[in-house]
Amino acid sequence: MKSFFIALAFLFTAFVCAQTPNHEELQKLTYTHLNSSIALLKDWLSLPNNGSVKEDIRNNLEYAEEAFGSRGFTTNILSTEATPLLLAEKKIDKDLPVLLVYAHADGQPVDKNLWDQPDPYLPVLKQKDETGNWEIITWSSIESKFNPDWRIFGRSTSDDKGPIAMLWTAIDIIEESDLRMKVNLKVIIDFEEELGSPNLPQAVDAYKADLAADMLVIIDGPQHSTNQPTLSFGARGIQMLTLKTYGAYDAQHSGHYGNYITNPARQMAQLLASFYDENGRVAIPGYYDGVELTKKELKALQAVPDDEEKLTQDLGIITKDRVADFLQASIQYPSLNIRGLSSGWVEDEARTIVPNLAIAELDIRLVKSSEPERLINLIKSHIEAQGYSILEEAPSAKQRQDLSKIVQFNYNFAYDAFKTDTDAPIGLWLISALERAFNTAPVIIPTSGGSIPISPFVSALSVPAVTVPLVNSDNNQHSPNENLRLGHYRDGIISIMAILTEAFEN
Repeated sequence: MKSFFIALAFLFTAFVCAQTPNHEELQKLTYTHLNSSIALLKDWLSLPNNGSVKEDIRNNLEYAEEAFGSRGFTTNILSTEATPLLLAEKKIDKDLPVLLVYAHADGQPVDKNLWDQPDPYLPVLKQKDETGNWEIITWSSIESKFNPDWRIFGRSTSDDKGPIAMLWTAIDIIEESDLRMKVNLKVIIDFEEELGSPNLPQAVDAYKADLAADMLVIIDGPQHSTNQPTLSFGARGIQMLTLKTYGAYDAQHSGHYGNYITNPARQMAQLLASFYDENGRVAIPGYYDGVELTKKELKALQAVPDDEEKLTQDLGIITKDRVADFLQASIQYPSLNIRGLSSGWVEDEARTIVPNLAIAELDIRLVKSSEPERLINLIKSHIEAQGYSILEEAPSAKQRQDLSKIVQFNYNFAYDAFKTDTDAPIGLWLISALERAFNTAPVIIPTSGGSIPISPFVSALSVPAVTVPLVNSDNNQHSPNENLRLGHYRDGIISIMAILTEAFEN
């Protein structure tokens, strides 16, 4: 009888282990599926996904719908005024909590001439050669060897098709093994994220019942540069601003009219310079009002293991702005970033003219305490204090004669910031899952610097949200030669498996 109970205890232990796999088991299960998973990722990446091209988005939506459907998910296309969203759902047990996962499948446009491969939509595998440059190697190389430092290059490898393929693979492994998901799972795929998700807030509000969940996890963005598992408990919001100053109707000869026609490039340069002090802080009165970092927050920010000396060297930084004393503290403040300037011609195209127009594009990264409209009004008031009249359209002939200083001012609010307490149940749940997966505590980032369209979910659904970044920090997202490190792809699968098999206790 004693031997019977010992055997029963052994079987129970094995059953529990299978239900909640440890680090070694997760690693082993993942390696058995890596080749098929990488083939899946290659196929997924081969679909062009420019968010501005309707055919691209339709093809990606159909692919994702089929991928979820073949894995036992029910799918629902959520219509919007423009591009639809895809909602996939897998019910496990009515007594389990509902986890909503957000990801996006659209990508930034590409200029094929700037990529070091034949086609950004035909992914290639690369390794570093003896000189430190990336060289293409055959895909068959993976069949005999897995090198975690090899990388897959192609548009959206990291942002954000790679994480979606990680999710599909994690589901495949769970289904084919003796594992059991411990959450009911909903996945929402956005196809307009790179366009600012303009239709997402209205869609979330319209489909609140379909999207209802207990918590929200975002699989987008890079891990900390140390390549450690990472959790981010907030993200900044974003709004965009365009300024235009005007000269004559057309560019004029600088010899004939220089010193006479007001130069709009000079006006724009002076106006933009007035926005900042010599340390890069926004000098507009009241811009940082409401931003207060508590001792607890400062301690959490200082605990992020940034090597700022190495970062300075790697990025080739000449000097730093001094909004705050260190990187993580700096991104807790709203920014006012000049993202582009245009006036006349430069370099080989330079010509001796007085430009007729100057354009400045700015973005404002919002933090949780920011009030988007208040910041816009502060900027407007500051511009008016410099003696400018603000217009929403190009000046008419009469306005050119009647107004001495003109700025055309247009802006677009995309979405707000969000922030979740690091001690919230969702945080403790995710920390536990990642500690089990990697035998180490994750890096905790209170608020990341980037922007993702999550605030509509947080406000409309009243759910706590946390980002689980899964890709390498040096992935060149939005740029030529975007890439995904194989070690991150493997670990991303492990992370998602650990999360889906972690019991949630509220």
